[in-house]
Amino acid sequence: MPALLIIAIIVGVVLLITGIVSAALKALLFIGLVLIVLAVVGWILRRVRGGGSRV
Repeated sequence: MPALLIIAIIVGVVLLITGIVSAALKALLFIGLVLIVLAVVGWILRRVRGGGSRV
């Protein structure tokens, strides 16, 4: 196989893996932001309702 074809295959595989990882990171970032928002809302609700005893 010509060297140019081998280089094109390697670059294609690297870009494919990078795209998959990037999409996964974007999904995890979105999930993380949702969890942070839920935690803050829960903390605010607990604070407003006076729930939980302090030791």
